[in-house]
Amino acid sequence: MVTKLFWKAFGAGTTGHVLTYRATHGLVGHRVPGLPAMLLLDHVGAKSGKRRTTPLVYVPDGDDLVLVASKGGHARNPAWFHNLRAHPDTAVQVGSERRPVHARVATSEERKRLWPRVVDAYSGYAGYQRRTEREIPLVILEPR
Repeated sequence: MVTKLFWKAFGAGTTGHVLTYRATHGLVGHRVPGLPAMLLLDHVGAKSGKRRTTPLVYVPDGDDLVLVASKGGHARNPAWFHNLRAHPDTAVQVGSERRPVHARVATSEERKRLWPRVVDAYSGYAGYQRRTEREIPLVILEPR
């Protein structure tokens, strides 16, 4: 029961974040107190084909953007991760800028290099990794 209520409230908060971010062209929502910068990830449902938008923390890496598929340390990967695996060509909004990107999972070498950077950006990721048995994937968004 608590889990269902949590995810319902989380979904409502996410919807509000996306609407505010889009309406203000990222002026509100790109920076959230206590978190690194956030982007809006557009993705298409792997099974449903439904278009969705998810606000996510990102870490820049040169021209690439790095996302952490943590789902708060849940045992399963987030839905957006599965959606990107099925439909890797998509777009993001970073502040006021829309960018076409191609998503791919970081190689093990890239993950070794990038994991300390994402934990430096948001220390909560280390706790999320301890909470789950799966290795939390890093997703690299490359410019298209």
